[in-house]
Amino acid sequence: MVARVLVVEDEDAIRAPLAAALRAAGHEVRECADGAGFEDVVDGFRPDLALLDVQLPGGRDGFALAGVLRNRSDCAVLMVTARDAMDDRLRGFAAGADDYVVKPFAIVEVLARVSAILRRLGRVPSAVQVGDLVVDEDARVAVRAEAALDLTATEFKLLAYLAGHRGRILSKTQLLTQVWGYDEYDPNLVEVHVSALRRKLEQHGPRLIHTARGLGYVLRP
Repeated sequence: MVARVLVVEDEDAIRAPLAAALRAAGHEVRECADGAGFEDVVDGFRPDLALLDVQLPGGRDGFALAGVLRNRSDCAVLMVTARDAMDDRLRGFAAGADDYVVKPFAIVEVLARVSAILRRLGRVPSAVQVGDLVVDEDARVAVRAEAALDLTATEFKLLAYLAGHRGRILSKTQLLTQVWGYDEYDPNLVEVHVSALRRKLEQHGPRLIHTARGLGYVLRP
């Protein structure tokens, strides 16, 4: 199941990489630089989720566009803005926002919030497939070539994170932060767990976890 994600952001330097990352994550993406013709875009594209910048040119801000979405669809809304005052956050939620992220942000954080919203609303499956590997976070099951993998809790969490960001190079620091919850620790910890995970995966097929020398690891067929 592919989610349709609408990105409304006037700054090219933010919109373009965000849209690219969403496409790399498997979503169908439509980009808008303002609210011009917004109703037609919504009716034609029928987004599952919209990322709305608050401060937009053209007379209508993200709060107004969130109201349009609420009147025309059941689309989820993630507000993306530099305005972090509590009043702005409350106004966003009152307009129907499902979540709120403040600039500057890490794209990986936005992707995680998008996935969480879509999963919560049942718009995307919990299972991710990479080649002959299927990882289902909700069921906490990983299967390769129809064989269930016997993974420790940490190995499963590591594999699930790699699968959720399949095709992207992830640094050891990213993995330490997202899987273990800290960013200052012996990076050999990541190497040890990746090696153990590789051995279990490669009992059932060719290599899936590849090393990008000096950069990190990537999961891909």
